Amino acid sequence: MSRSLTLRRALAVLPVLAAALVAPGPASPAVASAPETTATAPAADGPLAAKPYMGWSSWSMQSSNHPGLNPKGMGSWLTEANLLKQADAVASRLKASGYTYVNMDAGWWMNWDWVPDFDTNGRPKTNPERFPHGIEHVADQIHRKGLKSGIYLPVGLEKVNYDKGDFPIAGAPACSTHDIVHDDLRTTNGWDSSYKLDFAKPCAQKYVDSIATMFAGWGIDFFKLDGVGPGSGRAGADYDNRDEVAAYRKALDATGRKIHFEVSWSLDIAAIDTWKAHTNGWRIDTDVECYCDTLVTWENSVDNRWADLPQWVRHAGPGGWNDLDSLDVGNGRMDGITPDERRSYMTLWSIAAAPLYTGDDVTKLDELGEQLLTNPEVLAVNQQGRPAKPVEEGVDQQTWWVENTDGSFTVALFNLASTPKAVQGRWSDLGLSGAGRVRDLWARKDIGTFGGGYGAVLPPHGSRLFKVTPAQRSGGIEAESGRIGGRAAVRDCAGCSGGRKVGDLYQGGSVEFRDVRVPRAGTYRLAASYLSGDPRWFGVTVNDAPAVWAEFPATADWNTAAAHELVVNLKAGTNTVVFDSGAGYAPDLDRIDISPV
Repeated sequence: MSRSLTLRRALAVLPVLAAALVAPGPASPAVASAPETTATAPAADGPLAAKPYMGWSSWSMQSSNHPGLNPKGMGSWLTEANLLKQADAVASRLKASGYTYVNMDAGWWMNWDWVPDFDTNGRPKTNPERFPHGIEHVADQIHRKGLKSGIYLPVGLEKVNYDKGDFPIAGAPACSTHDIVHDDLRTTNGWDSSYKLDFAKPCAQKYVDSIATMFAGWGIDFFKLDGVGPGSGRAGADYDNRDEVAAYRKALDATGRKIHFEVSWSLDIAAIDTWKAHTNGWRIDTDVECYCDTLVTWENSVDNRWADLPQWVRHAGPGGWNDLDSLDVGNGRMDGITPDERRSYMTLWSIAAAPLYTGDDVTKLDELGEQLLTNPEVLAVNQQGRPAKPVEEGVDQQTWWVENTDGSFTVALFNLASTPKAVQGRWSDLGLSGAGRVRDLWARKDIGTFGGGYGAVLPPHGSRLFKVTPAQRSGGIEAESGRIGGRAAVRDCAGCSGGRKVGDLYQGGSVEFRDVRVPRAGTYRLAASYLSGDPRWFGVTVNDAPAVWAEFPATADWNTAAAHELVVNLKAGTNTVVFDSGAGYAPDLDRIDISPV
């Protein structure tokens, strides 16, 4: 209940192309077999949290007093029958758009009076009235629909578990549940409902291992640990659960099953290194639910995110994401917010690269709800995994922006005031000069080309969402205007800037840009627009520095350009930058763009 991988370390960071900043890369890339090859299909199940996850969660309906949702009291909505109905609806209505997780929240081991039960090894025991066929059966049914199954626990050892007796820990015959907590029975978590685990005692890890093993055996794909500190409204050593978070990551990995690990709620940003090292997502704020007759209200607490998110933006990326909580925009009557508020809610979650998991009754999505949750252009902004940031914080009229992987920009305008207001997006705030082509992503139509910026008068709590494509990038140079060497040749390219690219960059092919100008010496971002059917390498030389080899991931195909960013040191005035294939095979090159870091 929310009151409510180390993979990140394995992912490459932006290479810094200057001898003083990084060591040189490999002497030569691996040689490909041909200049152009078909892209290798990704694995059916890639790295954990490579993109923000998408799915559905039960807590919004469990926590609401909306008529008919919880007839047997708080949280009673959560049953096997209700969960599988939602799984059916997710599969039929949302799966095609990328929604795959079906996550049960608090209560699966509770009776209708919210009293927990435990098995003979002290682990939470599935309540037979709620789940008569057990969690493994439910997970199997979810998997049969091509979806993934999620589960939940609070942090610590629940008090009633300890008080019921001393249970042997599964897989650790020398350990029991009374061996895993502090001798003074100090309490922990956001509700003080558990005793704090003592990881100075080896049996504590064994207990966590036993729970992870049980979940993996049930076929669980997602685990949310709730009430975690530092954070969750508590302070002090008794509420610091970083050791337990690390223990669960170790235990989940040891099962051999890939299980997405999320921590909640309202985590302390001062502990971000722990959240990033051991989890795949972290809640940054209090519950979005209002605990009232609807699922949410604007003031309690959807609107908190605009104020609280900016400090977290830089921490999100592949392997771990800023979790803004459930996305309840699917049914206006049940959600409790206006159509404009619903659109702004979805817009912020999307541009923030936050996990998109709705808490709505998916069997009852209205027309607007289905449009909001399935717009492919908006979902693509989210799934590129680049979180937007505001031009200015703490004001009612806000502009958020992010540079996209293709070199365009996503721009969101928000009016957080209670009266209509004009909001202006200025190209200079994005580092652009000249005109920009504007596309309305919600309407999925081009608006036109505008110089300097684009604005609109927005209703209370309203928003607009655009893609802005610079008509001319400041500092941009087309590859075909460079000095072409070796086998390289200019080719037509419908998906490229200017309609052309430089191809055949293999076995000595190169492009030399001799007139890369900047006003002052320093560090700059070099965005290389390129095309490649498979991962390939460029050796990049800046002025007289040694060549540095940088890997460029595959793009969609040989006709679809994407941008790959490098960081370079440039001198004031004119610089020379060379892209060289070496003895291997490099991508096709469209253009380069230079901007300040």
